[in-house]
Amino acid sequence: MTDTTMSSPAPAAAPAPAPAAPQAAYPPLVGSQRLIGTIALSAATFMNVLDSSIANVSLPAISGDLGVAASQGTWVITSFAVSNAIAVPLTGWLTQRFGQVRLFVASIILFIIASWLCGLAPNLESLIAFRVLQGLVAGPMIPLSQTLMLSSYPKAKAGLALALWSMTTLTAPVAGPLLGGWISDNFSWPWIFYINIPIGLIAAWATWSIFSKRETPTRKLPIDTIGLALLVVWVSALQIMLDKGKELDWFASSEIVLLGIVALVSFVFFLIWELTEKHPIVDLRLFAGRNFTSGVLAISVAYGVMFGNVVLMPLWLQTQMGYTATWAGVVTAPVGILAIIISPFVGKALATRDPRAIASIAFMIFSLVSFMRSGFNTEVDLRTLMLPTVIQGAAMAMFFVPLVSITLSGLPPEKIPSASGLSNFVRITAGAFGTSIATTQWENRAAVHHATLSEVTNPGNPITEQALVGMRAAGQSVEQTYAMLERMVTTQAMTMGALDIFHASAIVFLVLIPLVWIAKRNRKGGAPSAEAAGAH
Repeated sequence: MTDTTMSSPAPAAAPAPAPAAPQAAYPPLVGSQRLIGTIALSAATFMNVLDSSIANVSLPAISGDLGVAASQGTWVITSFAVSNAIAVPLTGWLTQRFGQVRLFVASIILFIIASWLCGLAPNLESLIAFRVLQGLVAGPMIPLSQTLMLSSYPKAKAGLALALWSMTTLTAPVAGPLLGGWISDNFSWPWIFYINIPIGLIAAWATWSIFSKRETPTRKLPIDTIGLALLVVWVSALQIMLDKGKELDWFASSEIVLLGIVALVSFVFFLIWELTEKHPIVDLRLFAGRNFTSGVLAISVAYGVMFGNVVLMPLWLQTQMGYTATWAGVVTAPVGILAIIISPFVGKALATRDPRAIASIAFMIFSLVSFMRSGFNTEVDLRTLMLPTVIQGAAMAMFFVPLVSITLSGLPPEKIPSASGLSNFVRITAGAFGTSIATTQWENRAAVHHATLSEVTNPGNPITEQALVGMRAAGQSVEQTYAMLERMVTTQAMTMGALDIFHASAIVFLVLIPLVWIAKRNRKGGAPSAEAAGAH
């Protein structure tokens, strides 16, 4: 992908039309072309990742405007997540059929059209249908933006390319809720989709202008219809189960049990079929590589834990601490500061430093941040809340870039799109798991703490009686005093439950460190390269 042994593109003049050169045959971009190409790829990635989170805070506005219950409105999120999860691992196969550049630009244009249709949707059913379309066409965008970014830079700067690419994927999830809340408050919810149109048009035009002459070779592969059908079934069942599990009380619901059985059985058949199919729709043989497996597992588990905390923090602030959506966004937004500042330095360091050591430091920082949060209480101030968030930005920069480089190291250029698509798919799925586990365990731990606190705050307790007498002396009725006491107990219980999740997260991050060291170091540096065949 980043081979620079050739100093010029494949000859254009030939007696007969020549097939497109492999990406590795093209020299790196230079000057303004590389700058414009980087901005275009980053803009498309930012637009894609932003759209996966921007609708979350706009759900109340969407549900109210379309006249549906909030529980029905969540299908706006679920539909995108399911279709996107299906499409991401298909990137490698689609690339071989249509070429990297054509597929990427087509994905952007179709994403723009789908976004426009989402904004025009007159009812929930049509909005869900357009969100499904949006998720499907968005699938190849993130893996291919990563692949094209690597092809734009020389091998020595591959780490920098990954760093620049990662900054957009790290900051967009944070900016999404903040921007979505602001748009919903000051405009109307369709604008969370309309803002994709100008960004997408510029990104598509710039990408085609820069990369159209750097297309990869294509070949007609048979369609693995059985593998594709199994993928659709098990991913759909799993995503719906994860999204609706908490709402339906998990396996106490026959619907969730059925979805779990369907997901498990179809997943097993999918594994067997794809590992024996000559032209699989998803190349699971990539997991035979030691670095790929180690990198994917480490980055996916860490992302799942981190994303669970990213979802939990604003939920706790808004439901228990009285923060508005905007102020909850203010607390979480600073995570991008150090991530943006440090990422380029991490990218440069990968040329000479062991990426496993850098990732290990990141996990230590993640653990420190989680331990800091586990010491919060209901009296915590804004400054104390924001400090761990700022520090976390350093960890995000230092774990994402090195682990991506470990995952892709030693792979030939033609395998990069498949590897990037598959690794991103596992990471996204882990994020869904992390969210479900974090929110479910939060409520479970809160219930335990609530029961414990209720035992010591019953009316027979002298301290409780003294507090109740004080509230009544302030002019409150008996019912009001008991209601206030219950709210205080609930707030404390929910806070203690959140602290349990933060504490457990700190331990998990430390446990992940040995997993990183299973990978072998690329002898020619931490950055992925076509020549480092020994890295696996």
